[in-house]
Amino acid sequence: MGMTLEEKANVLAGASHWRTNGLSTCGVENLVLSDGPHGLRKQEGVEDHLGIAESVPATCFPTASALACSFDRDLVEEVGVALGEEAAEQGVDVILGPGVNIKRHPLCGRNFEYFSEDPLLSGELGAAMVRGIQSCGVGACLKHFAGNSQEYARMVSDSVIDERALRELYLAPFERVVRAAHPSAIMTAYNRLNGEYCSQHEWLLQRVLRREWGYDGAVISDWGAMSSSVASVRAGLDLCMPGPRPDHARAVCEAVREGELDELVVDERLSALARLSERLRESPRSAPVLDKEAFYRAHADLARRAAAQSAVLLKNNAVLPLEASQTVAVIGAFARMPRYQGSGSSRINPKFLDNLWYRLEQRGYAATYAEGYEPVMGEVTPQQLREAEEAAARADVAVVVAGLPARYESEGFDRKLMVMPRGHVELIERVCAANSRTIVVLQGGAPMEMPWRDLPAAIVLMYLSGCQGGGAAVDILSGDVNPSGKLGETWPERLEDTALGQGFPDVNREVCYRESLFVGYRYYDAVGVEPAYPFGFGLSYTSFAYRDLRIAGGVVSFVLENTGRREGAEVVQVYVSPAKGIVPPPTPRQDLAAFEKVLLAPGEKRCVEMALPVEAFRSWDARAHSWCERPGAYEVRVASSSRDVRLSTYIDVGFEEGAVRLSLCDAPTACAIPASSADVSSRDLYESPYPGCFVSDEAARAFESLYGDGMPAPPPVTPLTIDSTVEDMGAVWLGRRMFRIIDRVMAGPTGKMDHVQRTMMREMAANMPLRSLTTSGVPLAAVEGFVHMLNGHYLSGLAQVVRALVRAWAHG
Repeated sequence: MGMTLEEKANVLAGASHWRTNGLSTCGVENLVLSDGPHGLRKQEGVEDHLGIAESVPATCFPTASALACSFDRDLVEEVGVALGEEAAEQGVDVILGPGVNIKRHPLCGRNFEYFSEDPLLSGELGAAMVRGIQSCGVGACLKHFAGNSQEYARMVSDSVIDERALRELYLAPFERVVRAAHPSAIMTAYNRLNGEYCSQHEWLLQRVLRREWGYDGAVISDWGAMSSSVASVRAGLDLCMPGPRPDHARAVCEAVREGELDELVVDERLSALARLSERLRESPRSAPVLDKEAFYRAHADLARRAAAQSAVLLKNNAVLPLEASQTVAVIGAFARMPRYQGSGSSRINPKFLDNLWYRLEQRGYAATYAEGYEPVMGEVTPQQLREAEEAAARADVAVVVAGLPARYESEGFDRKLMVMPRGHVELIERVCAANSRTIVVLQGGAPMEMPWRDLPAAIVLMYLSGCQGGGAAVDILSGDVNPSGKLGETWPERLEDTALGQGFPDVNREVCYRESLFVGYRYYDAVGVEPAYPFGFGLSYTSFAYRDLRIAGGVVSFVLENTGRREGAEVVQVYVSPAKGIVPPPTPRQDLAAFEKVLLAPGEKRCVEMALPVEAFRSWDARAHSWCERPGAYEVRVASSSRDVRLSTYIDVGFEEGAVRLSLCDAPTACAIPASSADVSSRDLYESPYPGCFVSDEAARAFESLYGDGMPAPPPVTPLTIDSTVEDMGAVWLGRRMFRIIDRVMAGPTGKMDHVQRTMMREMAANMPLRSLTTSGVPLAAVEGFVHMLNGHYLSGLAQVVRALVRAWAHG
């Protein structure tokens, strides 16, 4: 049976906010999509993509920033299985997650949803989660492709990234997940990438994703991310979300009839959606759930275990684990009202929710409680401080639960500073003065400045540990679980120590990634700045010894021994460091090449073997636009963190028929590299960066040289287009007067939101492109008419708006 062009084009946009259109004649089924990535946010009533309306209860697992600290592929895959099982139980076909964007800077408001600053760790854990989800017959949608590393102006900003950094850092985790786990779908990012919107980026979606990586799954837009229907379909976007979007089908059909778009391209997009339907239909789904209470209880237990395995012990001066006979003063509102998840589209309605206070009492400790601060704003009163000091002074041990309130970080806006609330800091200082045996338990989604970190006897980092994070924290404090988490990102001492300093987020629409490859530990290694806690750092209640390093046949082997009295797991990390001259600048001092989590009983020894892949000894050649193998001398470092190298040796690297050949060699002659130069060339800057350089005028000139020809120019503000923002409207007479109307329209909905949601909406509104009105049901033709009015064509624009609204009303 033949299909009309209209029927085919109609399938290329969603039917509603979370459902797609089907076409049985070509094997495309109606699918149900749901937000993730650390729990389901299925909505059955009012629908939105910002976490505002209610959703069906589900298990809230630790966020990616927490799970990354486990360095445990098997654990993350197990969480993925549970997500897939809940999706199957709730009738969801595709989960929108995981997110594997690189953490470029600690202030990105959505960092809690991403795994790491390192592409290997991000890619390996992302692949594990995809495998887990898809083992249940549910699709995973990898996001946000690509270069989405700040929330400010995310729908209109242009991520300008040099070719090598793009390939080695920002695309690398996506490539690893695509090749290793074959996700059912990939979601395009809101932003532009080097001048072109990701949803209509032919180089990104066709040349790289489909031809180079061999991807044959579906490509879906983020909600409201599509700018041009025809350009997106031509470039490789299979599905525009959300729907309904009848204008999308009309635009595609008109383009085909006018010869602007080949109908074969429409057929290709349709084929991708048919393959997605077929694979989901043919994949066996998890068995029906008979006992839902037991089902969700089992997942809650997994969430607790995952949180405990991801907890990072940052400090311990012989105060942990707690003794059963000790009296404990629990201080801080987060102990009863935990900060356990982020805000925005991943905001879960938890089936079960515990807290540290309840679990500590349940464990049998003699505990008292003092609120310490107000939980939403983080403010502290003199009375709360006095009560906290008195409680701490009376107890054997004080446990302060503090960190970042929800208003500090969310999808939709970036943090302004890296500080904790002033009241939290003062509370910690006062309690530590009252009781030297104070333990600080931190909750939050990203690094924070800790000027107080020398004061407490112990610090336990829980990140955003999900709905059972309270029990997990008590498991660590009591010693029921030996902490084994290691940091998946560097924690700087101060904001000024980061590569961009206070220059993040970039408030220009053109966001130049001037630091190139020097992100996270690569930056701190290059400039010699000591972070508060380095990448890969984490303590244990036991100790580990490394010895007998060997290299043979592309495999690193060594003996790891648990030299303590407790069973424990050590995350061993292997870094490779090229000799000077092997890899052209920009050249990081070292890169993570392999990692493994090894569990050992007290006194147990094990020979650990870790393969070094060919990818560890290659880099991207921007001139040749291809990967280049780099033979020569490298140092192999077996480490407990990026700054704690336990074993090392030098090897000579060669290549034979695509395989890497390693042999031991002498240390290469060291070459001195200047720390800085007054006359900064692009080569000097990227070979030896120095603090603050990447926000300087010299860095701007050096980046232009590194990027090469064709630096994208920011589009002019006027004349306005559908991609112009609400803020841009201020450039024209009518737009300035429309602001008052917008304020009135926004006042009603935002008045019903909590503080975090209001902040998110306020931050997003100014930088929202006018085309985003289509996600609220406004026809695109009406938006285009409104833009004509803003550009001074008042009567013709108004007529177009009226015609579009009447047409939409007539069609239902």
